[in-house]
Amino acid sequence: MCNGIIIAPQSGQSIEVRKGQKIIVTDIEGGQVADFFAQSKEDADEFLSTGVTIDCNESLRLNIGDCIYSNLYRPMLRVIYDDVGEHDLLHPCCRREMYDFFYHNGGGHANCLDNINACMGSNRKIIHPVNLFMHTEIGNDGKIKVLPPLSKPGDKIILRAERDLLLGIAACSVSESDCNSGKCTAIRVDLED
Repeated sequence: MCNGIIIAPQSGQSIEVRKGQKIIVTDIEGGQVADFFAQSKEDADEFLSTGVTIDCNESLRLNIGDCIYSNLYRPMLRVIYDDVGEHDLLHPCCRREMYDFFYHNGGGHANCLDNINACMGSNRKIIHPVNLFMHTEIGNDGKIKVLPPLSKPGDKIILRAERDLLLGIAACSVSESDCNSGKCTAIRVDLED
């Protein structure tokens, strides 16, 4: 197992993983979302798709044994362990425009879109990550509400890479709502062969 990679609050980190490696994402203090994105090592135009993942799993939730799929409907990762069981597949990465829309403070605000693009050397206009540990409630009327994450200190999810990947992971930057329990903290990532 490699030494833990600490992703500081409101920042991002790229990580190369090989097929078969386990990716252990830990919420160090609890209540923190990790925006988790991936692209194929062979082709940056094949990337994680939450829409395809919802379609293939026929679910808005990730369960142990489920795969996370690419935009080409190919498995990228498989969930093999999960302390929390609550992750969001609906919301795009936070970005300057989102901060302006909701909080009127987008100028210069750290955000997951910029953090993931910077660490991956990309310039995607929008990224739909798996928002690990994010707690989104969907009402019977279709309304959605973001609640504080259910993750406690040290809770983790373990994913197995189904192919060689470049990951982009951000410790979410939203402190203005319940998304990260009102404050931003660090995320830890470990790799295991």
